[in-house]
Amino acid sequence: MNIFELYLNKIKSIIVDLNKKNQLVVPETLNSINAEIPPSKFDCDISTNVAMVLSKVNKISPIQLAEKIVDEIKNIDEQIDTISIAKPGFINIKFKPSFWSNFTKEIINNDKKFGINEKEKKNNYLVEFVSANPTGPLHVGHCRGAILGDVISNVLTFNKHKVTKEYYVNDYGNQIINFTKSVYFRIKELKFDEKFPQDNSDLYPGDYLIDFAKNILSDNPDINFDNYDKISDKLTTLSIEQALFLIKRNLKSLGINHDNFISEKSIALNNEVENVIKFLEKKKFVYKGKIKAPEGENDKNWVEREQLLFKSTDFGDDKDRALQKSDGAWTYFACDVAYHKNKVDRQFDYLINILGADHAGYIKRISSSVEALSGKKDKLICKISQLVKLIKDNKPFKMSKRKGDYITVDDLINEVGKDATRFIMLNRSSDVELDFDFDAVKEKSKDNPLYYVQYCYARISSVYRHAGKNLNSKIELDNINLVYSSDEIRILKKISEWPKCIDTASSNLEPHRIPVYLYELASEFHSYWNLGKENPEKRFINDQKKISQEKLIFLKAISNVIKMGMDIIGVESPEKM
Repeated sequence: MNIFELYLNKIKSIIVDLNKKNQLVVPETLNSINAEIPPSKFDCDISTNVAMVLSKVNKISPIQLAEKIVDEIKNIDEQIDTISIAKPGFINIKFKPSFWSNFTKEIINNDKKFGINEKEKKNNYLVEFVSANPTGPLHVGHCRGAILGDVISNVLTFNKHKVTKEYYVNDYGNQIINFTKSVYFRIKELKFDEKFPQDNSDLYPGDYLIDFAKNILSDNPDINFDNYDKISDKLTTLSIEQALFLIKRNLKSLGINHDNFISEKSIALNNEVENVIKFLEKKKFVYKGKIKAPEGENDKNWVEREQLLFKSTDFGDDKDRALQKSDGAWTYFACDVAYHKNKVDRQFDYLINILGADHAGYIKRISSSVEALSGKKDKLICKISQLVKLIKDNKPFKMSKRKGDYITVDDLINEVGKDATRFIMLNRSSDVELDFDFDAVKEKSKDNPLYYVQYCYARISSVYRHAGKNLNSKIELDNINLVYSSDEIRILKKISEWPKCIDTASSNLEPHRIPVYLYELASEFHSYWNLGKENPEKRFINDQKKISQEKLIFLKAISNVIKMGMDIIGVESPEKM
């Protein structure tokens, strides 16, 4: 039950009726009219801008128009208590207490559907996220994007969209050659006691490669590792298998499972790059030409040469993009275009890419290619996962993957746990940098948002245990007259915002809105709980050690929303803390 959508539709119906009676002029579309959460300073439940939207076309001030509309709104149903007008023309609606009683019963009877936008068109999404090079374990730099992609998928799934989660394995190119050589030198170190060449900056020095080498040696006793050239292809396959096994384990420890793992190498070897080039050539989006030096590059050192280019500028990019290197090999971009043709051919309604902060400049070119491939401007949606700043003992903690000196996902989870990792990584918008303080996420206080939300659920569970009831069981609502105080209605008003939260998180792909909302709801609850310390009438458990049925129903409404939100985020809702 989305009360904002419900009353918005009622208000629009009034406007249409007044127009039919020639009492009001309406614009071509009513999309600008809204029903929103009012500012806290107003004693009302819903606020609408209808008078301000229609004032210009009716050539009347918003206040005068609001006065004309108010009488009509009063008659839309008997649950409206008062309507007031606030400058510059907002119409503010306040409901009777009985509205909130009926609201509570409605959301508990339909607890599995509360928050879902049933009227929205349901789409088929492909969400590609993480896609780290398979050269080692996932580190904190990958962690935020992994959680962002997973929870975006969860939000869309909750809202009844179809979602496929995909990992693009970058197992092709120079970094894989260097990675394979690094594993080879570790094998030589173990098998022949040859020293690892630490002075070679192209190699990966991380100690995890020793484990990879040990596993490969153990599982493949018949391979002769004397000659790298003879075994390089086989060793590449084995090394990537080791890396992917570790990456999948890292993801599982974060509570993340992908539906598909797509190999860049398979895209390249199956001639998908050549095929997409032919496809783009037919559409006249590919040509031979020269490009200027990249921004910041010294023009004197830049050699302009003729090469195969994609007409990215036809789609708003600042320059055309190279598809082939000087040696004839395909660029990374060409392989990526082929991969996105693969995606487009699988008939998804929308493609979502979760990209790291260092790939922000890549968005326009890949979006241009998808538009060229699909003919649709908004087919691809890119979300940037900004940097995470690690703080420990009040000091920045730096990491460097190439040096092997970094915090892995396993390190982070061992330090603070999966739930804290997921909740805190998601607690701010993905397009701003995030400070992850190891000490703060362990605090048992209001300053730790995860703890505060989980403690809300645990407190409600404790009341149910005291009553000898199971919080997860269906609650009886027949023949119960619910009467709630203003303090309780304030919490019910917050609960009424849940469908709006889900709608925004889903349509804008902004899952951070869910933990923010849950923290606000938990804060309202804890404030109300604490009123009982001074006022016995406010306590959930009275002096006779009894709990009223209406209190249990009230708590059930809160716990249902907390549980739904925590499930979407992928963290536990503990019954005891």
